[in-house]
Amino acid sequence: MTAQSFALFETAIGTCAIAWGESGIAGAQLPERDASKVRARLRKRFPDGAEAAPPAWVQSVIDDIIALMKGEKRDFETAKLDLDRVPPFHRRVYDIARAIPPGEVLTYGDVAKRLDDPGAARAVGQALGANPIPIIIPCHRVLASGGKTGGFSAPLGLETKMKMLTIEHAKLGNNPTLFADLPLAAKPRRKS
Repeated sequence: MTAQSFALFETAIGTCAIAWGESGIAGAQLPERDASKVRARLRKRFPDGAEAAPPAWVQSVIDDIIALMKGEKRDFETAKLDLDRVPPFHRRVYDIARAIPPGEVLTYGDVAKRLDDPGAARAVGQALGANPIPIIIPCHRVLASGGKTGGFSAPLGLETKMKMLTIEHAKLGNNPTLFADLPLAAKPRRKS
């Protein structure tokens, strides 16, 4: 995955970024409170990338991310991604994650079963932890067993996962919204 360009943009829960090249979107950065940290993380991942205005096909994905973070339903299944250097198992996991609609979740075990490998829940978690294009590949929609949050490798960790799931009104099966009663999920932390 290589990216020649990247752009930062604001969402309802913080500054995000997206990186792209000729082969598609190569990376995304989850929200942070400080744009300079987002920029630094992207430059570390894509040292040869230059900050630039996104072309129309990338801007369309950015617009959908912004809308999703406002609570609107958005689907990224058709976004052109550069996953050439991603291991085949990870790609299979990401394909399943991309098919999870906003407001719904699966467990690591559910994903493993859909891979026809019920014992692979831990490997599914590792693949999702290495997700180079979060939000577009919605790893936040995959939980540990019993609806527990599991881990999340975002800069603000579980706080970000909880916010995103709350915004999407996430449900596990027939359960009511999972996280609406949690103050951490409902309110962003104030800047110090």
